[in-house]
Amino acid sequence: MIELIIDKRTRDLGGGFEVGRVLPFAKRRMVGPFIFFDQMGPVDFAPGIPRELDVRPHPHIGLSTVTYLYSGAMTHRDSLGFKQEIKPGAVNWMTAGKGITHSERLEYARMNGAHMHGIQAWVALPNEVEEIDPGFWHHPAESLPTWTEPGIRGRIIAGAAEGLDAGVRVNSPLFYMHWEMDAGASRGVPSEYPERAVYVTTGSADIDGQVLNAGQMAVLGKGDARVTAREPSTVMVLGGEPIGERFIFWNFVSSSKDRLEQAKSDWKQGRMKLPDGDTEVFTPLPEG
Repeated sequence: MIELIIDKRTRDLGGGFEVGRVLPFAKRRMVGPFIFFDQMGPVDFAPGIPRELDVRPHPHIGLSTVTYLYSGAMTHRDSLGFKQEIKPGAVNWMTAGKGITHSERLEYARMNGAHMHGIQAWVALPNEVEEIDPGFWHHPAESLPTWTEPGIRGRIIAGAAEGLDAGVRVNSPLFYMHWEMDAGASRGVPSEYPERAVYVTTGSADIDGQVLNAGQMAVLGKGDARVTAREPSTVMVLGGEPIGERFIFWNFVSSSKDRLEQAKSDWKQGRMKLPDGDTEVFTPLPEG
């Protein structure tokens, strides 16, 4: 059932804040519309951490970001004027469309210290809505469907599967779930979608006889697949309908290479508005 196992690779977001990058991967760029998947932490921040660790203002086009925390907090600001404290269990869905800028600052950790741990994913937009107006939607943890079954506590983060719908505005068919699994607990992966993956954030699991350790994503083939926790584990399950080839440069995603060049020029020439209340510094366009 497993087509490919992808190990997370360490990447520095700037200033020393390191993440574990899973997607995109050379042998597998996307799973359904999911084109980017980063694990943030776990890392302990002491009060008074430097501002260099923050994710400074930067731009996006052609995608939606999905920020989901297990612990800690981040402060989101964007060029539409939204300011939102991102807290564990909540979903923060930002659609870039034709262009948006935002920052994610560690203001809570700077004041109080924090154990930071979470996932940020990007979902590429289908061709017909790549250039829609940008938007931001916050969904508190208590608004998202949850369920329990023997040894498992689940939450659907976005999309729909198995009769559950997160109520999060999505632009193509997909599903995204968070499972907390006790040792020995077992569950089938939703089978409604042609492309699916399982990521183990902490612990380890067995998928039809193959071990998946923390920091590994299993891209699944067609047919039934079952996840069994070998120890207490945090597992993310995701997938959806493919949307076609996408090109990616830095924070830009598009079906057109020319559109990426336009986005590069717009950012370099200062034609994209910075987030309200966060205009003093920004992330420059990388070379290359």
